[in-house]
Amino acid sequence: MSTSNKKSDALMYHQYPTPGKIKVVPTKKHSTQRDLSLAYSPGVAEPCLAIEKNPDDAYKYTSKGNLVAVISNGTAVLGLGDIGALASKPVMEGKGLLFKIFADIDVFDIEVDTKDVEKFIETVKNIAPTFGGINLEDIKAPEAFEIERRLKAELDIPVMHDDQHGTAIISAAALKNAIEITGKDISKVKIVVNGAGAAAISCSLLYLRLGAKKENLVMCDSKGVIRKDAPNLNEQKAEFATSRDIYALEEAMIDADVFIGLSIGDVVTPEMLLTMAKDPIVFAMANPTPEIDYNLAVKTRKDIIMATGRSDHPNQVNNVLGFPFIFRGALDVRATAINEEMKMAAVHALANLAKETVPEKVNITYGETNIQFGKEYIIPKPFDHRLITEVPPAVAKAAMESGVARVPITDWDAYKESLAERLGTGSKLMRMLSAKAKSNPKTIIFAEADHLNVLKAAQIVFEEGIGIPILLGKKDVIKELMKEINFEADLLISDPKSKKEKERRDRFARIYWEKRQRNGITLVDAQLMMKEVNYFAAMMVNEGEADSLVTGYSRSYPTAVKPMIELIGKQDGVPRIAAMNIMITEKGPIFLADTAININPSADELANICYMTSIGMKMFGFEANIAMLSYSNFGSTKSITTKKVKEAVELLHAKYPDLCVDGDLQADFALNPILLKEKFPFSKLVGKKVNGLVFPNLESANIGYKLMKEFYQSVTIGPIIMGLKKPVHIIQLGASVDEIVNIATVTIVHAQEIEKNN
Repeated sequence: MSTSNKKSDALMYHQYPTPGKIKVVPTKKHSTQRDLSLAYSPGVAEPCLAIEKNPDDAYKYTSKGNLVAVISNGTAVLGLGDIGALASKPVMEGKGLLFKIFADIDVFDIEVDTKDVEKFIETVKNIAPTFGGINLEDIKAPEAFEIERRLKAELDIPVMHDDQHGTAIISAAALKNAIEITGKDISKVKIVVNGAGAAAISCSLLYLRLGAKKENLVMCDSKGVIRKDAPNLNEQKAEFATSRDIYALEEAMIDADVFIGLSIGDVVTPEMLLTMAKDPIVFAMANPTPEIDYNLAVKTRKDIIMATGRSDHPNQVNNVLGFPFIFRGALDVRATAINEEMKMAAVHALANLAKETVPEKVNITYGETNIQFGKEYIIPKPFDHRLITEVPPAVAKAAMESGVARVPITDWDAYKESLAERLGTGSKLMRMLSAKAKSNPKTIIFAEADHLNVLKAAQIVFEEGIGIPILLGKKDVIKELMKEINFEADLLISDPKSKKEKERRDRFARIYWEKRQRNGITLVDAQLMMKEVNYFAAMMVNEGEADSLVTGYSRSYPTAVKPMIELIGKQDGVPRIAAMNIMITEKGPIFLADTAININPSADELANICYMTSIGMKMFGFEANIAMLSYSNFGSTKSITTKKVKEAVELLHAKYPDLCVDGDLQADFALNPILLKEKFPFSKLVGKKVNGLVFPNLESANIGYKLMKEFYQSVTIGPIIMGLKKPVHIIQLGASVDEIVNIATVTIVHAQEIEKNN
């Protein structure tokens, strides 16, 4: 893309469809006169008076507790320099966007048009009561040091200059892990810091807290090595001045273990790299052009551990790993400051997270196969969803232990749960199911494990302790793929077509033939079928050689489900099996049926689908409130379809009077409790939160749930087969790794339920 196109795209992005990147969104109802009278006059007087009596009530009645000010005077904006307060506004809005999407923190961006330190401090102090925290941004050194120092001393809310401390925290976490990988001792490593601005000073101070020694650190500015005999050194530079007989960067680099670049691009040469010590650690963080090009650096030194500020190379030192989560933890305990203990807690949390198994979602996001701790992965990726549940608790705990927390947290599990829900991923249900599966792991067949996505899902299930995989498919392919993704496990791997499986294949064939010989199946037919992975897998489950099964990755749904119906069979009293999907939404999980099997069910079959859905919901811990959907409301439109739904509801009311189900209902009335109560106060669903939807036919169900999935980017679990004797589930053709893991987890929980009920 040309430079002119990039400029055009950037300007259009910021202008359309609405100028800017953030807006204010009401959090309260405002549709009626009563709502407005509560929001403003006269109702608003009550919280005002309460806050006058007790200032802490501002956290109860206003947005203060989740509101951060991003404040700048535009004197050091990104790589643009002193462009002024107004010109810095797009950056401050962008920072606000990052606060919101990564940690659900609201932001007002404030651009203060003054370079006078005293006026700037006075302005921030005067507006501080509005906010729960202050994020200072893009203020040039040395003024930034004085501004932050004064505001931290004079305000009782968290204040942090992110340009200084954000880079320091992220790079310190990366440095901690890089030093661990090289096997060096942080107290002995020689460090060169190129750049002497706010970020460089803050980084150096934090490295000292991490264990580095000041006598082993050399700092350079644009004039070369900062020496004690240099004239007119400011207080910050003087602290890191050296008396060693070195004057230039290239001299400082000789035998150095670590280079920290916070300066300008292309100031480090390959020759300088070659003079560094064994296993050099190089953080070239100038943006957009690093101090030395990444590819050039790794070509020059094969033993290098390299990090940059760029997203197109491994080990991106990105402040978004820090500030949203640090402020999240600080706000949640109403901290009076962000102190050194809190910053160091963030360092250790980030460093430790990089050593954990990386979720498949992160691999997919970054187009990787298997990200794992090592030279090219020393810090977490910015879009790792675990950041919000790992960093804020560490910061909050440090705030409590260091005495700056005003509202301590007592239930850490509940706190982590609330943090995960802030991102609106609705992953609570899957975490609950995963915990349940881990409590009693079952064997689970992955019937097409010679496909990479299926095998990666099996790896996650195994490594997370969710279940014990049995891998079916071409054995040589499976083993080769396992090497590729570093999947090391002593698991049963079986190829149904192999000579090794002839005895078991013949045994399965005879059992199947004896059951189906009066349905036109010969023994030869059965023997041939057992070479097909789905028939073989189903027989393994039937004969108790595995607890559960997932399949369907490379086959159409009808092709995959047919062997299961023939071999597994239906539960007693179940006339037809059905399928249910769970849609994870902002309002919580919604169970949808039948999404995969019954094309045009009768009234009896619809009633059966609804009842099985209620049983399935109970297995997942939900009391069913089910709406039977139609394009009619309680017979308002007469047709074969609406009549069928109406009859199904009547059957359910008669046979299961305690089941909360009603219809026929249009989808908007089913999901809008106010609308339902106003128009149909007699409905059994009034006053209930509808969490189950049964569609009149497969066409509407399949279209409906796929529209929801794509439009709202909702997580979906399923289809989950209801009515089979054994825990067998069919994934959608070409399902993602996460979708396979989700359905595998459900399958194992299903196996636990069957075991418990037998």
